[in-house]
Amino acid sequence: MPLKIDNIDCYYGSIKVLESIDLLADSGDFIGVIGPNGSGKSTLLRSVSRILRPKVGTVLLNHTDIYALSSKEIAKRLAVVSQDNVINFAFTALEIVLMGRTPHQGRFEFEGERDMSIARKAMELTNTWYLSERPITELSGGEKQRVIIARALAQEPRILLLDEPTTHLDINHQIEIMDIIKRLTRTEGLIAISVFHDLNLASRYCDILALLDHGKVVSIGPPETVLTAENIKKVYHTGVLVKRHPVTNSLYIIPLPDEKPAAASQRMAIHLICGGGSGAQLMHCLTEHGYQVTAGVINVLDADHEAARYLNIPTISEAPFSPITQEAHQANIELIDQADIVILTNIPFGHGNLKNMEAASIASKGKPLVLIEDGPIEQRDFTDGDAEKCYIDLKNNGAIVVRNLGEVLSIIEKQGEKIWS
Repeated sequence: MPLKIDNIDCYYGSIKVLESIDLLADSGDFIGVIGPNGSGKSTLLRSVSRILRPKVGTVLLNHTDIYALSSKEIAKRLAVVSQDNVINFAFTALEIVLMGRTPHQGRFEFEGERDMSIARKAMELTNTWYLSERPITELSGGEKQRVIIARALAQEPRILLLDEPTTHLDINHQIEIMDIIKRLTRTEGLIAISVFHDLNLASRYCDILALLDHGKVVSIGPPETVLTAENIKKVYHTGVLVKRHPVTNSLYIIPLPDEKPAAASQRMAIHLICGGGSGAQLMHCLTEHGYQVTAGVINVLDADHEAARYLNIPTISEAPFSPITQEAHQANIELIDQADIVILTNIPFGHGNLKNMEAASIASKGKPLVLIEDGPIEQRDFTDGDAEKCYIDLKNNGAIVVRNLGEVLSIIEKQGEKIWS
C-alpha cells in the first residue's frame, strides 16, 4: 500500500507553510521528518492525515486520493500518534486502546473476542498490558504515550504517522518503542513516518530522512546522504561533527561550539547536572563564554558525554545504561564543591539517575542552584514521584528557575557580580 505525496503546497490562511513537497513511501519504509522548529514537519503530517488539505497537489494512498476516501476507510489504513493527547476522562488503559478498534466495527457494535485479542497484542507490544485496568488519568506521561501508541496499533493500520512519539519517554522506553516500530516495518510491512527533533534517534532507526526548512525539502534520502555537516549547518545554523557509532554503526551528531574567542575575564566555575542531550548546547555556550565547566554524572555514549569529551570538560562518568554508583555520586559531589554555581538541566529522571537529583539537593544547601525548566517535572519523572518530590523541595528552598539559555546566562552574570564584588 504505497503512500505518495505529490507536489503539495499547504497554507494556513494566506501563509504558505509547505511548498512543492514530494515523498514516496512503500511497504516497510521507516521515514523520519526532521528540521528546525517551524520548518513544516508537523504540518506535513497534518496534511497526510487529512487535517490540512493541500491547495496544490495530492496525497495518494494506494493510488487513491485520500480525500476521496471516507474517514472510516482512512482510519482502517492510517493511524496517528500526535504530540499532545489530552484525555480528561478516567477511561482505563484497555478502554483507550479498544477505541482503536472503532473503524472496524459497525454502528452500535460492541467489541468482540477478536477486538480484545488485537488490543491485548498491541498492549503487550508496547509493554502496557499490566496497566490495562488503570485509569488513564493516573498514568505518567511516558505510560500514557505508550498506551496511545498501543491504541494506534490496535487500528491495524498499514501506515503509522507519529509526531515526536518519544517526547515524554525515558531512554529505555524510547528505545523500546522505536524498536517496536522498526520491527513492525520489517515484519509486517508497516509504513512509519515520524517527526523527530533528535537527529541521533532518527539516524539510528530511519531508512529515509526528509530534511525540511521553511516548508521546503532541503534533502531527502538515506541518513548518510542527508545528515551531512553541510546540510545541518545550512538548516540549523550550527556546526556539527558527524561520526559513525562504533556499536550501532548509525551516524551520530555532535554539536560544535561557534569559533569565537572565549572571554578570558570569566573565571567562574559552573557544574552541570545533565544527561540525555539536555546539556550539550549549554556546555558549548558556557565554554564559549570562557567559564570553567564541569559535569556529572553522565553515562558513557550519552550525547552530553560525547559533547563534554569533545570540549575537554571534566566529567564524572558512569557505564552506558547503568545506574549511578555511590563512587560516581561522591565524585560528582566533589566537583560540585569546587563550583560557584550548579545548573540542573531538564533531564528525565529514573531510578538509575536519581542520585543526580540528590546531588542537586546537596548543592542547593551551599551555593546557587539553577533549574532549567522546559515543561512540568511530572512529565520527566519515572521514579513513582520520588524525583518530583525532590524537585519541588528544590524550588521551595530557593532554587532559581529559568526557561531558556538566555535566562541562564543572565543569572550567571548576576551571580558573578556578587562573587567578584
